Formats: sequence, C-alpha cells, structure tokens
Amino acid sequence: IGVLISNIYFRNPDLLADMARTVDHLSGGRLILGLGAGNIERDFREYGFEFASTGERLKALEAGIGRIKRRLGRLEPGSIGSLPLLVGGSGTRVTLRLVAQYADMWNSFGPPEEYAKQNQALDEWCTKVGRDPRAIERTVLLDVPEEAERLDDFLEAGVQHVIVGCGEPFDLRPIEDLMRRARQLT
Repeated sequence: IGVLISNIYFRNPDLLADMARTVDHLSGGRLILGLGAGNIERDFREYGFEFASTGERLKALEAGIGRIKRRLGRLEPGSIGSLPLLVGGSGTRVTLRLVAQYADMWNSFGPPEEYAKQNQALDEWCTKVGRDPRAIERTVLLDVPEEAERLDDFLEAGVQHVIVGCGEPFDLRPIEDLMRRARQLT
C-alpha cells in the first residue's frame, strides 16, 4: 500500500515519517514508502511551491531521506512491517546513487531499452557504495495498454515488479490481459 512517490518538497520529512508509520500500522505492516524529488513543474505551481532546479530538488531528496530514516528509527512504537523505502527516478548521476545508498526498491519507467541502461547504472552505483544490487527490488510504472505488449522486454531489462498505470476511461481489460500474460510467465 502506498503512493508511487511522495514528492519530498510537499511534506515535512519528519511529519511524513510519522504519517508513514501510522499508515504502516493501519495497513497491518503493508506500507511501501515511495519518495522522489518531483519533476512535474505544474504540480509545484498548483500547490504553491517554487519549482527549484533539479540539483536543489535532489539535495532536498537526499536530506529528506536522512531525516525520515532518523525519525523512523526514533518512533515508538516503530513500524510493524519492514516499511521498505522506494525511490522513484531515472537520473543516473544522483538519483540512482541515492537508490543504491538508501532504498529497498527503485521505480522508473520505459521504454525497456532506457530502463535497462538505468538498471545497469544502478548496479554500478551499488558496486561503488558497497551494496549488493540484489538487495534492491526493481519496479517499473507500466502504462497500459501502450506498454503492455513489451512486458517481456521489461522483464529482460531487469524489472521484478510491475506497477500498472491506467488512464481514463478506466478500462480494466488491458490490465486483465497483462495479468494473464504475467501468470503464464511464472
């Protein structure tokens, strides 16, 4: 249970940690805490936030992750689940370094060829920071039906967990088809 990412700019990191721990308890320990630096200028403007530079947003993400981890470590009672941290983003120089250092899960998007390059960059960052790349679950936000035909390509690119996006109208038939195909792979 969780949002794909919570933009670090939109909430105080200490408050977000408290909120995450509460949802973790309410969900029976099933929360995934998704974080990101945000890259949609319209969202910042609509919520009354200045759209900072990419570098500033990434610095805020790194500082926010540190604050959240410290706060979660001090909360009593603590989380009842593992409360994995998912970091979303595709930047190979900073974002994937943060994933390698701090995250349990990583999310990006396609096409599969780009995902494969990002996945390789994440493995390289894991080596640089001394972390086993297998410790990070690889997820993708898959637009259905547009990208569903390329499921096998995403799996070859390293995807372990598919998060399905569906636009309007909410026609679930492409998602049902994707689920049937996924079951055939297992």
